[in-house]
Amino acid sequence: MPFRDCIGHHTSIAFLQAAVNHKRLAHAYLFHGEEAIGKRLTALRLAQALSCERPSDAGSLDSCGACRSCRQIEAYTHPDFFVIEPDPEQATRQIKIEQVRQIEHQIMYRPLIGERKICLIDDADRMTIGAANALLKTLEEPPEHSLFLVISSRPAALPATIRSRCQALRFLTPARTQVEAALILKNEIPPADARFLAILSEGRLGEALIANVLDTRARQQEFLDLVRPQSLQSIGSILSSAEAIAKADRARDIFAWLTRWIRDLVLIQVGGDLDQVLYVDDLKTLKIYARQADTDQLLDLLREIEMTEQRATRNLNLHMALETILLRLRDALVLAPTGAPA
Repeated sequence: MPFRDCIGHHTSIAFLQAAVNHKRLAHAYLFHGEEAIGKRLTALRLAQALSCERPSDAGSLDSCGACRSCRQIEAYTHPDFFVIEPDPEQATRQIKIEQVRQIEHQIMYRPLIGERKICLIDDADRMTIGAANALLKTLEEPPEHSLFLVISSRPAALPATIRSRCQALRFLTPARTQVEAALILKNEIPPADARFLAILSEGRLGEALIANVLDTRARQQEFLDLVRPQSLQSIGSILSSAEAIAKADRARDIFAWLTRWIRDLVLIQVGGDLDQVLYVDDLKTLKIYARQADTDQLLDLLREIEMTEQRATRNLNLHMALETILLRLRDALVLAPTGAPA
């Protein structure tokens, strides 16, 4: 049944199933948790289960996944199922008041096919103030036949008035083993690649499922070339690499790889579980660095990278920031410079 597609959210699904079985389903739910962990998929599966023409007879709410209604919801063409989400073509990626008002007009009428009209609002924290206020009016007096599924990875960014009118369900990140198993089953990739993507995505299954393993490993290798001793010891090499990365608009990508690499390094220094190391194929080099690196400087560097990423939307010069961070990394690894800038 379709709920089986939802990896690692059995508690939330069981709660929703029980609410339906006891006729206690709320008019609005807030599904919140990390990005790309299955909140939207669970909302889709719930919509299918509530609209299915051949529902499961196993005693728990579920859908067949194959009837007309299930297929229409999967394709976003069901007449009683509506989706509001940011327009990907817009630079600001906001949900505007016109989108909410259009749905309000449609949801006030009785369902055409099933018992409910269901509205899924994804990335709800991206609603403008006007859109949020318009939605609030509907949530205050929702039609009896309506169900709102509000999804957010940043619930604190939603107005408190919206949050207070939704029953909150927190979605936890699936266990790494669950993500690995899903990748092996769905993408038919080797266990080593599944482990790599599961650790890299930090449990964000949706992100891991769409990742190209070959491309991702190639990007990892480019980063590893950047942190080789012969690369970091040469100031000229650091400056030229930073310039090339900035021109290719890849600074943010390099910061992400660097953050994970430093975490691995610190993990080795403190005697942590090596099974959590992403760069397991580069373990020999990491151990050499770990014996001489300054842990305090590495931790400071992680904080600096985080601050740099936060300031990146404020016209920060990423080229200069990357140069500074790589030079500081060389110092933290206690590598003596072998050259001067050209």
